[in-house]
Amino acid sequence: MSILMAAFLGLVQGISEFLPISSSGHLSIIQNLFGGDAPSNHLFFDVLLHLGTLVAVCIFYWRDIRVMAVDTIGFIAGRSDSQGEEGRLKPSIRTVLMVIVATLPLVLILPVNSYVEQLYYNTPFISFTLIVTGFLLFISGKLSEGRKNEKTSSMLDAFIVGLVQAVATIPGLSRSGTTITVGLARGMKREFAVKFSFLMSIPAILGSTLVTFMDAVREGINWAEVPAYLVGMVIAGVVGYLCLWLLKRIVMNNSFGKFAYYCWGAGIVSLILSLVL
Repeated sequence: MSILMAAFLGLVQGISEFLPISSSGHLSIIQNLFGGDAPSNHLFFDVLLHLGTLVAVCIFYWRDIRVMAVDTIGFIAGRSDSQGEEGRLKPSIRTVLMVIVATLPLVLILPVNSYVEQLYYNTPFISFTLIVTGFLLFISGKLSEGRKNEKTSSMLDAFIVGLVQAVATIPGLSRSGTTITVGLARGMKREFAVKFSFLMSIPAILGSTLVTFMDAVREGINWAEVPAYLVGMVIAGVVGYLCLWLLKRIVMNNSFGKFAYYCWGAGIVSLILSLVL
């Protein structure tokens, strides 16, 4: 793989991982249709790309993550200041519990993971799921502002959003698009729906990356291509951070649903290309 191709795929990953247009769908379509310069081990390259965007999330929400970690450790240690108002858990600790609850449904994917991975090579199917993502985003644009936040969202809200995240492992379905849409449908405030979507993505991306890394090692790593892979990883991280900032403002301006038109267009074009190429 050339450095130019790695940089391009890193750019695609950084943009599509956080904007609601499906990073897995875009990377699969590009590599399926124009894979002449594809990596010799796409699994290891995917691991590094996702590591880049994972670092971007951690940096973007570093203050929230630090508070969540400190407060949760204090709660486990029985510190007296770990309780919030009226003896309730602090919002930061409730958020940690919500992330844990939202991560549990991912276990349901493990028995069918091999079947899901095969879908990455089915461009017509990915085109269809991109179109479905467009309809979900269109619906999100019609939803009104909710009131739920860290203090008032329930564990049931977290579990339902987590179920959607599990379904969104199917390539072409946007993880951010589906989880934010369902969060809004459950009555979450726009800012919290975005923050919770990406906080819950941290264990999801980390777990997926570890599993994929083990598969990549078994497949074999071409160390001569690693420098190009690292270029893609860095670009994915930098671009991903900028897209996080952009998405937060797009959702706050209630312009989230406008991505539906892009997903419809991308789905239709990729479907046509898959039939003629």
